[in-house]
Amino acid sequence: MKKLLEQLKLRHAAAAANAYPSSEQVWAFCRDLVNWLFPEHTGRVMSGAELELYAAQLEERLKDLLTPMEGGLPQPAAATARLFMEQVPGIYNNLTKDAEAILQGDPAATCLYEVIRAYPGFYAIAAYRVAHGLHTLGVPLLPRVITEFAHDRTGIDIHPAAQIAPYFCIDHGTGVVIGETTVIGPHVKIYQGVTLGALSIDKTMAMNKRHPTIEEHVVIYAGATILGGDTVIGHHSIIGGNVWLIKSTEPYSRIYYKADGSIKVV
Repeated sequence: MKKLLEQLKLRHAAAAANAYPSSEQVWAFCRDLVNWLFPEHTGRVMSGAELELYAAQLEERLKDLLTPMEGGLPQPAAATARLFMEQVPGIYNNLTKDAEAILQGDPAATCLYEVIRAYPGFYAIAAYRVAHGLHTLGVPLLPRVITEFAHDRTGIDIHPAAQIAPYFCIDHGTGVVIGETTVIGPHVKIYQGVTLGALSIDKTMAMNKRHPTIEEHVVIYAGATILGGDTVIGHHSIIGGNVWLIKSTEPYSRIYYKADGSIKVV
């Protein structure tokens, strides 16, 4: 026990030196921002003056979260918070397009309210877009905290550094994995269990593009696995369920398993 206590003293001292805010505080900021943009989640309707005041409060909260870790930021905490809030209109516009894509892509969806309120795909994408905005400003760790909270809630794992265009639809979603250097074009739809991953997990490749590029208007069905940084799925392609791909496909490809277990490319 004495040895353990000594080890814990060192660990706690190192944690104090990093000066990161608690994970719960970080997630609460993301949750409250999304609820501000989409009151469907809480039913709290604000007046114009309340909306403006809440925006200022969110910026102040973000500054407070970033201040203890200011030494690790490329600009002061207040400037980072201001720059992030300037991104929020774009985040909102992209999320409205994502919600519309989910509504149009799922026959079971009855209205946008249902998509925003109840669909895990929308919630995971919302957390990703907030986290990605922070990531682009050089904020360490906190973007990953946000997407991992969403991962825990939805079963959808999206790295905050991934580049995902609007009109993105995740249907069902459980088990979806989207890796750090993935690039996804507009109007892409993926189903549960899809992995957009790396061929190698060698740590020396951390700075390389390791995950695939999915061009626009691609549909990827359940259980498909697409790996590799050089792998490009051409636009308007359809990737069938449980397909394993490590090579690029031409635009308008149709790829699926035949009854004998071989892959058919059309």
